[in-house]
Amino acid sequence: MAFEEKDERLLVEAARRDPSRFAELYESHFERVYAYVMHRVENRQEAEDITSQVFHQALEKIGSFEWRGVPFAAWLLRIASNATADRFRKMGRQNTREQGNPEKEASEEVDFERANERARLFRLVKDLPTEQRLVIEMRFAEERSIKEIAETIGRTEGAVKQLQFRAIRNLRTRMESAGPKKLVKSNG
Repeated sequence: MAFEEKDERLLVEAARRDPSRFAELYESHFERVYAYVMHRVENRQEAEDITSQVFHQALEKIGSFEWRGVPFAAWLLRIASNATADRFRKMGRQNTREQGNPEKEASEEVDFERANERARLFRLVKDLPTEQRLVIEMRFAEERSIKEIAETIGRTEGAVKQLQFRAIRNLRTRMESAGPKKLVKSNG
């Protein structure tokens, strides 16, 4: 759910006064931050850990947040970018091929529009029929083979391929019919 800047300012101010109000900011920005991190690390567990770290750090530093003409989400994505770069630096020596290129990742600018699109896609996946959603999640998030998915859900490989095809077609139709949407509105 996108917020007008004025509404978002009120939520930020409320969270500054009462940390329990940070939950509203978390709910409105979780998907965007998770999508951004997931794109960069391409590992579900890592993405979950980093996303958790981002919101923990944001809660700790909410008092230092300053409005500079950009949405609150941009601040969160900057924290996510830094947390991801830190994680790459720590793990870079262990397995750079699997985790990406730390130098490239650390220098990347936050692509706010791309993060919005990924968050929108994650929401659309959640709205798929149950079997289609499961196939998409297992195939692309968990990187399972068609055979593994078929065994897990008790379907034939052909049925899994058909579910995947339908899910992708369904997602494409929904993305195209909605057109390019901005998840964050700006008064600027």
